[in-house]
Amino acid sequence: MQIKRIQEAILPTPWGEFIIVGFEEKLKHKNHIVLMYGNVDIHNSILVRIHSECLTGDALFSLRCDCGAQLKKSLMIIAREGCGILIYHRQEGRNIGLLNKIRAYNLQDQGLDTVEANHKLGFSTDERDFTICSDILKLMNVRNIRLLTNNPSKIKILEDAGINIIERVDLHVGRNSKNNNYLNTKINKMGHLIHE
Repeated sequence: MQIKRIQEAILPTPWGEFIIVGFEEKLKHKNHIVLMYGNVDIHNSILVRIHSECLTGDALFSLRCDCGAQLKKSLMIIAREGCGILIYHRQEGRNIGLLNKIRAYNLQDQGLDTVEANHKLGFSTDERDFTICSDILKLMNVRNIRLLTNNPSKIKILEDAGINIIERVDLHVGRNSKNNNYLNTKINKMGHLIHE
C-alpha cells in the first residue's frame, strides 16, 4: 500500500455536500483527494469517477480538453445518484506535470496531437499511475465499483490491482471547435470509448 489517509472535512458544492478526504503517497509525499457523497459503506457496487488533475480545464476553463466539463458532470451524476466517490488524481497532464503540459500545448499549436506532443517531449502516451487509485479504494474498503469512465485502460489497471468493475458508465460532455482534435486523438490513438 503506497498511500495513507490523512484527514477529512465537509465540502459544500453547488451539487450538494460532499466529504473531502486527503490522501498522501508515502514515498513521494504527493497529495490526492477524494470527494465522497452519501454513505459509501452501505453500497455493494458504488459509482466511482477517477478524475486526473487538469488545472487548465478544471480551474481555468480551457476549451482545449473536456476535463472541466467531465469534472462538473461527474459531481452532478454522483450527487444525483445519492452516493459515490470521485478520486481527484493529482497527476497533471497525464502525469507529465504542468510545465511540460504547457510545452505540449505549444507543440499542439504547431500541429501535433496530444500523443505526438508527449512523444516529442520524451514521454509515453500516458504516464499516469492508476494503481494509486486502487490503493485509495482499498483503504476505503471499496472493492466493487461502477466506474464512470470512457477510458478502457483504467478498467484493466484497476481490475489487475484487485478492484472489481461491475459496470462501466459512460461520461460524455460533448465537443466544441477547440477540443475536436483532442477527442479524436483520445478515440483513435488511446482507445477511449466516446460515442456521440
